[in-house]
Amino acid sequence: MSATVGDAPTWFAGAETAVGPIGVGNTTYLEALRWALEDDLAADERVLLLGQDIGLMGGAFRVTQGLQERFGEDRVRDTPIAEIAMVGAGIGLAISGWRPIIELQFMDFISCAYDQLVTEAAKLHYRFGIPVPLVVRGPSGAGVGAGPFHSQSPEGVFAHIPGLKVVCPGTPQDAYDLLRSAIADPNPVLVFEHKALYRSLKGTVVRGGPVAPLGTALVRRPGTDLTIVTYGGMVPRCLDAATAAAAAGIECEVVDLRTVHPFDTATLLESVHRTGRALVVHEDTLTSGIGAEVAARLADLAFFDLDAPVRRVTAPDTPVPFAQPLEERYVPSVERIGAAIEELASL
Repeated sequence: MSATVGDAPTWFAGAETAVGPIGVGNTTYLEALRWALEDDLAADERVLLLGQDIGLMGGAFRVTQGLQERFGEDRVRDTPIAEIAMVGAGIGLAISGWRPIIELQFMDFISCAYDQLVTEAAKLHYRFGIPVPLVVRGPSGAGVGAGPFHSQSPEGVFAHIPGLKVVCPGTPQDAYDLLRSAIADPNPVLVFEHKALYRSLKGTVVRGGPVAPLGTALVRRPGTDLTIVTYGGMVPRCLDAATAAAAAGIECEVVDLRTVHPFDTATLLESVHRTGRALVVHEDTLTSGIGAEVAARLADLAFFDLDAPVRRVTAPDTPVPFAQPLEERYVPSVERIGAAIEELASL
């Protein structure tokens, strides 16, 4: 295949228009992701999907189910089990005018494509001025008993790399919106979808609205006593912990980063200016995680607003355990977040 930006490939019979804004209730996080892919495939003939078993099988978690049947094998294409080849092909397609989306069966396996992402995709625009509109997406996180090789949260590794954008949606609406924003972005974007949210988290999704740029945080819950900074799979747990804390008289403001690189510093500073305290919660391990950067930035830019040290609630610096009781202790729980809220509010 070959194409330039704006040219329709020879096999494409005519682009369909994405649906107008429609609010659909009781939509799962997984369905919202599928809708984002479906709408952009319909709206832009340059959008292509590549991945292992994403065609007839519909992907390991069925995110792409039905898309090959609708859009054909040329646009929803199965690949060999070779992440470095998948991402390398995606880079080549991206710099040739396409907008490829690579699905990894588990984001743990992104390590196999580290060189392609860090040495090639992240550097091409800097070196040659070439846009690389590549999306690499897939399931991350623990909570489903998948063990140490299928449960990691490696977003912090790639948030360290200039030239890459890193997205971690924590609601069905954001699963839809942020994936569409990633597809529209001219830069390589990694989308870490929390697998434990795929079918457990439901909500109303407005489909077909305007595509917003990445890099904006949202205040999910207003509060006056303490700011909780979080993203991805920890968003629902932090909201539950904030609700429980409110019953004890502690009003927490929950800020969802949504894009963890580059993240929205201004929204964090505004929140901490109001509350005077900050608690960072993420499922990734403690050392050198997103929380470390948030804490450092707040210490640098909001020192005189802080009435207490920035605290973190994270996974420990160990591999993800397979045994369910150990995994439950590994992932930050509502109870552990609540205990940190009480301790920080008392300082």
